[in-house]
Amino acid sequence: MTQEHEGSLRGEGLRVAIVCARFNDHIVGKLLSGAKEALKETHVKERDTLVAWVPGSFELPLTAQEIARSGHYDAIVCLGAIIRGETAHFEHISRVATDGINAVSREFHLPVMLGVLTTNDLQQALERSGGKVGNTGYNVTIAAIQMVNLLRQLELTDKSAAKH
Repeated sequence: MTQEHEGSLRGEGLRVAIVCARFNDHIVGKLLSGAKEALKETHVKERDTLVAWVPGSFELPLTAQEIARSGHYDAIVCLGAIIRGETAHFEHISRVATDGINAVSREFHLPVMLGVLTTNDLQQALERSGGKVGNTGYNVTIAAIQMVNLLRQLELTDKSAAKH
């Protein structure tokens, strides 16, 4: 029989850190509101939540790495908004943020979620931060809760299989 596992939306007792880029904070603030809404809906307590503001999306990976290294959090949500401009700066910052966040997740075996918008213009960012496309901050925070619970299920399964 095939085993299937899926992470639940139960956030009771979970500790979640949210790292927010200050650059484009009018967008990131909306993403943070969405993330806080998701935490409330999944019953993660405010006292179990850390919000850390960094200058920009470039600094998200380093901050996430230090939080992960502390061992105090079950998941980290990284929020930022990188909007294409007239130079190649957009591509460089997007790549550094994306690759860095992924590296932290893999190094620490921890859900470190990419909630960094990479849009062509301000309108697209607004649509993804609570507009007609939804709120990426909310979505990635829900995914973080699911991933913590899924990884815990898989850990229990692996331990029980090792005993037999």
